[in-house]
Amino acid sequence: MDLQRFNTDEEFARSQLASCCVAQRWIDGVLGQRPFTDEAQLRAAADAVWARMSEPDLLEAFEGHPKIGDVSSLKAKYASTASLAAHEQSSVGSATDEIIERLAAGNTAYEERFGFIFIVCATGKSAEEMCDLLEARLNNDRADELRIAGEEQRKIMQLRLEKLP
Repeated sequence: MDLQRFNTDEEFARSQLASCCVAQRWIDGVLGQRPFTDEAQLRAAADAVWARMSEPDLLEAFEGHPKIGDVSSLKAKYASTASLAAHEQSSVGSATDEIIERLAAGNTAYEERFGFIFIVCATGKSAEEMCDLLEARLNNDRADELRIAGEEQRKIMQLRLEKLP
């Protein structure tokens, strides 16, 4: 990452952060902690700001993710997993129609129950593993699920920060 540019160019830094998480309060909070001496300091600041996010901030962050539920887009998504780098997979083949249908139905039930889409850090997980996680998390109460989804969002955000050019 071009940390010097990140520290001095607000538009660049804002766009970089928005590619990691769309919650404006988080973006503003991280921007307000510049300059950073290294990427580890940036990632630590991102976590510190994330820890202060309220429910509306979490929900705003979740809105930055595509909704799982369109069966044809799920088929396309999992058909391409074989091309991912080995470290980003956990023996993922192509998802079966049954798993895709379960994911679609589970996400609909999840959104109806909790009022937001299912958030999971999918790196290294097969479609079946994500489906099992989704179905298990349907048993949570809303407060616990919001906390779990928030932690999954934090993991996603950190992975994206690490991959910034």
